[in-house]
Formats: sequence, C-alpha cells, structure tokens
Amino acid sequence: MSVFSGVIANGGSLSGAIPIGNKIITGIMMPAGWDNAALTFQVSVDGGASWSNLFDSSGNEVSFQAAASRFIAVDPTLWIGINHIKIRSGTAAAVVNQTAERSLRLVGQ
Repeated sequence: MSVFSGVIANGGSLSGAIPIGNKIITGIMMPAGWDNAALTFQVSVDGGASWSNLFDSSGNEVSFQAAASRFIAVDPTLWIGINHIKIRSGTAAAVVNQTAERSLRLVGQ
C-alpha cells in the first residue's frame, strides 16, 4: 500500500500535482475539516505535461460525495494508466474554494 498527499490551499479549489507513478488509487481519506463540495479530478498520463478532467466511459465527470473525516472507496479501474493527479474541490463547471488549507490522502496499490 502507498499513501499520497494532496493539498488544496486556503482559498483554492485545486491541489498541486500528485505523482503516483504506476500505483492504482483505491481510496481517498478526507481531512477533518472540509467545506461542503464534491471531489473531482484532473489527471495526466504523460508525467504532468498535459492535464484533462477525469470522465467515465459514459461521459460523466468522475465525482465523489466528500465530507469531513470520510474514507471514500473508489473503483480502481478509473485510475489505470494515470500517473499524476490533481484533486479538485467542486466540479470543473463549479469549483468550491476551501476556507482553509486541506490535506487529502490518496491510498494506492
């Protein structure tokens, strides 16, 4: 198991790039503080040179209902081939700025 940290800055909605290498994400540990917002993602398959919003095969933005101190189990097949991730508070169409710095942990295999 590997754990990767992502930080969303105070007043921000998007974490910095999180290099996960060849690991597959299986869960997300939410911080004790979290302003109400869904989680969505930007991903890179080329080491962070280019970024895309993460959508599923049906054309829906991949989104998780997030809450403080929650562990979110995720479908590992969503992350195959991805080597860098940015975590977003809110959706691509409607970001939600966090009112304090938020540190999230991604669990990978």
